[in-house]
Amino acid sequence: MNTVEQIVKNESVEDVLTVFALGSAIPSLDRMFGRYRYEVIASGELLKTYVRLFEEGVLANGKGPIAVKGPNWKAPRFMTENRHS
Repeated sequence: MNTVEQIVKNESVEDVLTVFALGSAIPSLDRMFGRYRYEVIASGELLKTYVRLFEEGVLANGKGPIAVKGPNWKAPRFMTENRHS
């Protein structure tokens, strides 16, 4: 299992988006979850969480379709603990 797959399968949708939305547009995130956790897309959780992270200031609009760190962005615990190295 590669590192991205481990993260997507084992971490919360919010934590995964907090990290991966900084370098990927929503179509890429959709494909990533479609590959490893399709139920997140099917239930609508992916899009709801993505929108909520913008509303909470965790993510902000950057130039183009890729989000940037918002004023309330904090590294998720799996990153600070280096769980998936």
